[in-house]
Amino acid sequence: MAEKMHLKLTVNGKPVEALAEPRELLIHVLRERLEITGPHIGCETSHCGACTVDMDGRSVKSCTVLAAQAQGAQITTIEGIGTPDALHVLQEMFREHHGLQCGFCTPGMITRAWRLLQENPDPTEEEVRFGMSGNLCRCTGYQNIVKAILAAAAELNAAKEAAQ
Repeated sequence: MAEKMHLKLTVNGKPVEALAEPRELLIHVLRERLEITGPHIGCETSHCGACTVDMDGRSVKSCTVLAAQAQGAQITTIEGIGTPDALHVLQEMFREHHGLQCGFCTPGMITRAWRLLQENPDPTEEEVRFGMSGNLCRCTGYQNIVKAILAAAAELNAAKEAAQ
């Protein structure tokens, strides 16, 4: 049994602490120690993207990040992107454009799309497809996911222009 480390990080804007084995995966720390259940455990091999979180400004698959690697990190999960009472425009567009069916992949999809739109605020359809290629969905066929992301980009850009 490995000695536990005192892990300090910021999750969804709040400083948190947990005891974790250094070899423990971030997804397990988030779900089991911090009770943040938005990111899902899917394939555990980094292929599906259901566990995608934003860590220090990059999308990462939390099933392949060790707890020790997350020490001091800023992490955003689906819970930090919007709330049930105030959906983020991406969440609203996923709902409006039927970009989800069973919902299992949706937290990872939206979290990745959130970072994608920060990296590229006005993507083409091809750029969205490429940028989302690390996240798999077994239900939707992707077309509505792409439509939702493009619609969210348009809404965010219109709001930015209106504010200027």
